[in-house]
Amino acid sequence: MEFYTKSVNQTIKDVKSDFKGISNAEAESRLLKNGKNALPETKKQSKFVKFLLQFKDIMIIILLIAAGISITLAFVEKNYSDLFEGGVILFIVILNAIIGVVQESKAEDALENLKKSTEPYAKVIRDGVLKKVKTSSLVIGDIVILEAGDIIPADLKLIETHSLKCDESALTGESISVDKDATLILKPNTPLAERKNMAFSSTVVSYGRGKGVVVATGINTEIGKIANILNSNTKELTPLEKTIKKVGKIISITVVLIAIVIFLVEVFFADTFDILNAFLTSVTLAVAAIPESLPAVITIIMAIGVQNLAKKGAIIKKLKAVETLGSCEVICSDKTGTLTQNKMEVVRLSHSFKILNKASKKNVEFDILTKAMVLCNDSFIGENNKLIGDPTETALLEFAIKNKFNENAKKKYERVYEIPFDSERKLMTTVNFVDDKLISFTKGAFDKLIKKCKYIMINGECQELTNEHIENLNEINKKMSLDALRVLAFAVKESNSKYTNLEKDLTFIGMIGMIDPPRIEAKQAIEKCRLAGLKPVMITGDHQDTAFAIAKQLDIAKNRNQVITGEKLDQMSDAELFNIINETTVFARVSPEHKVRIVKAFKKQGKIVAMTGDGVNDAPSLKISDIGVGMGITGTDVTKSVADMILTDDNFATIIVAIEEGRKVYSNIQKTIQFLLSTNIVEVVTMFLSIILFPNYTFLVPAQILFINLVTDSLPAFSLGVENAEKDVMNQKPRKSKDNIFSNGIGINIIYQSIIQCVLVMFIYIYGINTASNEVASTMVFALISFMQLFHSINCKTNKSIFEIKLFDNKTFNLSFIATIIINVLVFNLPIFQNLFNIASLSLKQWALVLLLSISIIPLVEICKLIVNLINKKKNKK
Repeated sequence: MEFYTKSVNQTIKDVKSDFKGISNAEAESRLLKNGKNALPETKKQSKFVKFLLQFKDIMIIILLIAAGISITLAFVEKNYSDLFEGGVILFIVILNAIIGVVQESKAEDALENLKKSTEPYAKVIRDGVLKKVKTSSLVIGDIVILEAGDIIPADLKLIETHSLKCDESALTGESISVDKDATLILKPNTPLAERKNMAFSSTVVSYGRGKGVVVATGINTEIGKIANILNSNTKELTPLEKTIKKVGKIISITVVLIAIVIFLVEVFFADTFDILNAFLTSVTLAVAAIPESLPAVITIIMAIGVQNLAKKGAIIKKLKAVETLGSCEVICSDKTGTLTQNKMEVVRLSHSFKILNKASKKNVEFDILTKAMVLCNDSFIGENNKLIGDPTETALLEFAIKNKFNENAKKKYERVYEIPFDSERKLMTTVNFVDDKLISFTKGAFDKLIKKCKYIMINGECQELTNEHIENLNEINKKMSLDALRVLAFAVKESNSKYTNLEKDLTFIGMIGMIDPPRIEAKQAIEKCRLAGLKPVMITGDHQDTAFAIAKQLDIAKNRNQVITGEKLDQMSDAELFNIINETTVFARVSPEHKVRIVKAFKKQGKIVAMTGDGVNDAPSLKISDIGVGMGITGTDVTKSVADMILTDDNFATIIVAIEEGRKVYSNIQKTIQFLLSTNIVEVVTMFLSIILFPNYTFLVPAQILFINLVTDSLPAFSLGVENAEKDVMNQKPRKSKDNIFSNGIGINIIYQSIIQCVLVMFIYIYGINTASNEVASTMVFALISFMQLFHSINCKTNKSIFEIKLFDNKTFNLSFIATIIINVLVFNLPIFQNLFNIASLSLKQWALVLLLSISIIPLVEICKLIVNLINKKKNKK
């Protein structure tokens, strides 16, 4: 029902209540019938369901199939020692799933800790008695008492207001408090922000007091309606998920093709016909094609990134969101509370026709102006020195305190009379005892106050106000307004004891200009955005002048052509918005629907979009974006529930830290994939060639392949995943959404690095066959791959020359390098491992050749890197 179109009495009648409130019994009955005053929580998945969902990736499915085939063949051949291979693959897959479940559960627990430990209470009248009840127990018809500082617990039709103002920024994005008036009866379809006879759930009473009757609770409130919008939007796959999915498909197709070809070769070209052996050989090669540790390595890399971000003030709800951050191209940010401090601040004052950015304490005007700020003011200092009241008035009080004005002035200069502010007069007047005199102070809108003035104070002297004075003051007011400042004017008068004509023949003192200022760290973060090739976009419900002023200070916008209002958006088609979206950096006077449309427009351009916000009005756009960034302190529960990342410190700058971590994570994933695929390709290609060229010889046995994939591959791969970020990581442009994991030269690197290793492996295999035996040749290949891959991991630390980076700054890499060498030495020398892996003894000459070729991978790749980088530089110059 549109209660804002009804009178107070009609509303009370419609909700079956009265001014004494409903009875306790009726409240319980309505609570049972309509449910709690709370938004429904998303049903959490059990740990078992989360565990099962970890197995949906194509790579995991391939590994499970490989493990199943390996175990089945072990039973068919009754060679139970081969169960080891399938068992190890299963262990890796299950480990990967456990890591994923643990990390998601940790994120959920962290989010729970962000919620308030106790449920808030509301003051209601029931059975004619004032009492406190839990906000979740409120029902339609309850009469709620409102005071400054209260969070409104449900949607209310106001039935009584006394200078009541509400901060509705969490709902509408407006940073200026809204005057409320219970006597108004509004027309149908009045915009939400203009429903001055209503108070909405989760907004805050910033000034005054009042009463309201509950007309909507839970999901039926305005906040609840926004929460409902969220259910219609679903998240897309992240860029990495898309790439891994493609890689998984390619590997699966490759595995099938290889298995078929090798099976046919074994059947038709081998000296002896053995179908089971042919099948076993083809499966062995298929297992060699699969980088078993890849899913687990990627999961662990992202989990480490998540843990690092948690220490820096960002909670990641899903592991893959870390990678998405690294590819972010556009940050659409709410203004109020995200880019700004969400509090008004006096930044300009004027007296004696001078505009000052700093206070001047050496004159009479400043002293009287400061007194007026404090005494004609209803805000006060609460517990823990917190300023309580309307944001405009707390800003005045804070300014006075900062300028050493006695904060006990209100007690010293007792208020004896007042004329409260109202929206028609746009003035407020108080009368105080000052030095044994009755002095009235008046503040309000300049255009209203100047009409009440007869005198003006200039350089400590009271002069009669002239038209020339008024013209000069008009210019000052206009100049401040153009800077998007909210201007308040002040005047003074000596009062009589009857308090008559208080707002007549006043003496004009001066003006102040205030604004919700930008966060200092936000400006620094915006500068880093530009260096990193990110586009910052401000989206706000505020007036376009205010939005542009803040955007200009933050260097988000340089001219007004970059600002578009919600009204203009409504007049644009999607095609028109698509065409101008890249030139626009500020959107003002926008609704939640506009925000969703803006994010969609950027995404249509192929951009990876992050959306930040704290209010309920931000929630739908947070969900539709590639990564939603919510605020942990000021953010509503609705916003936190849909965000992919939550800033525990509400600091915009933390987003840049997160993007840097995301880029590092993605870079490390690229290094890891480059290493794993280049080494796995070597195993597959060389084994394939050996079967074609030498069908009656054994190249590598399954146990050796599994050792290579799970030890000499995995340990360096894990350590590459925790490499430190390269120095220029935040000076690079973000990768494009069409880019995949093989972009920016990674695919080329994999190809030439694989070719080099294939040549070395085939050389040593042919050398071994020609100079020794099949067993020795197989052992030399096993040794070469084991050690060569270890040295090759050094190449994968950077796309630059390894001599341009700090080679030993990653302690984890150093330890894994040493550990892998020790493991290799033990495997090739201890009898138990020699038997398990079919290892033959090698001569010193043969070991020298193995080690020489293993180390040679570093200079050979360095030469190729130099050539590739020179070619790329020439291309970039063109």
